[in-house]
Amino acid sequence: MKAFTWLAVLVSSGAALAAQPEPVPKLPLGVSATLYALSVPAAHRPTPARIALGDKLFNDKRLSADDSVSCATCHDPQRAFTDGKARSVGIKNQVGKRNSPTVLNALFNATQFWDGRSGTLEEQAVLPIINPIEMGMPDLDAVVAKVKGIPEYASAFRDVYGREVTAEDLASALAAFERTQFSGNARFDRFLAGESNALSASEKRGWALFNGKARCNSCHAGNAVSPLFSDQKFHNIGIAAHAHDFPKLAGEALRVVRTGDAKQIDELALQTDLSEMGRFLVTKNENDIGGFKTPTLRNVGVTGPYMHDGSLATLWDVMDHYNKGGVPNPYLDGGMQRLGLTEPEIDDVVAFLFALTSTDLSALEKKELTAQRARKNKRPERDTAAALGQKGNLGDIGVTPDLAVENPAARGFYGPVGASKEN
Repeated sequence: MKAFTWLAVLVSSGAALAAQPEPVPKLPLGVSATLYALSVPAAHRPTPARIALGDKLFNDKRLSADDSVSCATCHDPQRAFTDGKARSVGIKNQVGKRNSPTVLNALFNATQFWDGRSGTLEEQAVLPIINPIEMGMPDLDAVVAKVKGIPEYASAFRDVYGREVTAEDLASALAAFERTQFSGNARFDRFLAGESNALSASEKRGWALFNGKARCNSCHAGNAVSPLFSDQKFHNIGIAAHAHDFPKLAGEALRVVRTGDAKQIDELALQTDLSEMGRFLVTKNENDIGGFKTPTLRNVGVTGPYMHDGSLATLWDVMDHYNKGGVPNPYLDGGMQRLGLTEPEIDDVVAFLFALTSTDLSALEKKELTAQRARKNKRPERDTAAALGQKGNLGDIGVTPDLAVENPAARGFYGPVGASKEN
């Protein structure tokens, strides 16, 4: 419980460390200042000095045991703060068990990591540094000692925090930098703001399907106060059952995982097949077996491969997975059912998902869309018979929306969207 102990100290000392609260920064279209104020209490608003220090630490490979891996290795700003790999690669080319999620908009997450095992950015920031697979430092004391030994950091921490390097301040600086990584201003945001031509006809049909027959909004609903397109809950959608005897693995997990601190859970999540237990590793609740957090859909077109294990290469693969109702297992989320989407409908939903890419990543979007289209005819998850109900028993198919009658975007349920303002 060491990580949580020092974080308690951080919280209690936060008010003393904080300078005057920084004003709410200029936010991209689609991200409201009200949401920012709710997500970032005044005591944790990043100051320019903390941001600059956190930026340097985020990109510094010297934080790893062999000086080969930095936070940015798996969260590359040029790739929307992901790495483009199925599963993250740490020191000595060790491969973990999970896909690297984006840092963009992570400040709005209710919990961090695929299984939500960290409640704050400060908690999340240090765990990869001391994970044996990722950055490989033995413990936080070793991290602090190493950073203290780098002259530029010794002086920088004194300048920013008024004292020698501590684990709390290191986490604070990294979190301050991460709290400046916003994402919005996608074609979809401009469409909602009144630019009717911002979306193509296919993307508009996809938005209607997203809220209708495709049922994406069951877990990925977006609105003005929740722009991530995530319910921030945990669901077993069958991905964990792809490559394992899932009932057998779940039985083993129920026997083994009864106690454990944050570091042990972190290592189980990245080093063993029990990683597939997801949220269960954190809660020990059988209902959470195989449950993983609903990821944000912001920039989803450029943050593949997809799912917690990176097992799906393209958004067409993702749609195929949902179209057949996922992979059956004893803990499958009750909301999973076949969708019966046709090929043109799948194309439209994928088109809409790419419309959630922020403008500054448009070049990467074009590249990724081309690459995914090239794989469109190689789709291992495609099971048309299951999707159309010709086998299996996964409920009724939803109704295809009639855009001549009503487009969901016209209902206004997303909420007001306007240009952000700088306070």
